[in-house]
Amino acid sequence: MAAKEIQLQEKKEVEKGAGESTRPGFLFVPAVDIFENENEITVLADMPGVDGKSVDIDLRENTLTIQGRIDRQEGEKEASVYREFNWGDYYRQFTISDMIDRNKITAKMDQGVLRLTLPKAEKAKPQKIMVTTG
Repeated sequence: MAAKEIQLQEKKEVEKGAGESTRPGFLFVPAVDIFENENEITVLADMPGVDGKSVDIDLRENTLTIQGRIDRQEGEKEASVYREFNWGDYYRQFTISDMIDRNKITAKMDQGVLRLTLPKAEKAKPQKIMVTTG
């Protein structure tokens, strides 16, 4: 089996489009890992600085939208002197198929990582077919 080269990605800024953000600051694409087994698909989205109260997940038709908001770290009377970290919101969309049971999707935010569990609908799960003889 040939090894694939994997390159880490830096935080990527999204070009702001209509309706994506009305807040000042950057809009970033969260890095994701996606895993699948016979029962579900799991999406891990990295959104440092975002807590569970600042995440919106919306499912409309076949589009799953994830938005995470982070507030500026400076206080009201503080001004940045030097900055290596850009603050901003996170935004990512996925198209999901009918193989997902939309009523059983769950989300959990833990230490800046969003874990979305997308259970497969019963009709999409693999099944064994019994063979009879005679």
